[in-house]
Amino acid sequence: MNYRADYGFKTFETAESPNIVFFNNNGTKLELYPLQALASDINEMEPPALSSQGFCGITFAMNAKTKIEVGQLLALAEVHGAKIVKPAQEVFWGGYSGYFTDLDGYYWEVAYAESWQFDEQEMLVIEP
Repeated sequence: MNYRADYGFKTFETAESPNIVFFNNNGTKLELYPLQALASDINEMEPPALSSQGFCGITFAMNAKTKIEVGQLLALAEVHGAKIVKPAQEVFWGGYSGYFTDLDGYYWEVAYAESWQFDEQEMLVIEP
C-alpha cells in the first residue's frame, strides 16, 4: 500500500523506504471509539475478536511542547489507570519521550523535541 499514491497523503518525505514518515492530512481527525462498538460496526453478526494482549503494531503519539509537559502527560495518564511502560527519557533520535499503555492495551508515546514548532492550531509543523 502506498499512502502517498493510493490515498493522496501529503508528505515532504521523498525516500522510498524511510524509517518514519509524517503525513499532513487536511481535515483529518483522530477518532477514538469504544472497541466493542467498533467491532460491532465492522460486523454486527460476527464481530472480530477483541484482544488487548500484547503489542498489535500500532502506537498513538502525543507531541508535547516541553520536557515538563511530557512528564505531566505521562503522570495524568497514570492517574487515569494507564500503565507507564517506558518512563520519560532522552531518546536516540534526539528528543525526549516515554510510553504508556491505555486501558485497552494500546501503546501511546508522549514525545518532545527542542526543534519542534507548532502552528496557530497547536499542530506540529513538519517540513522538509
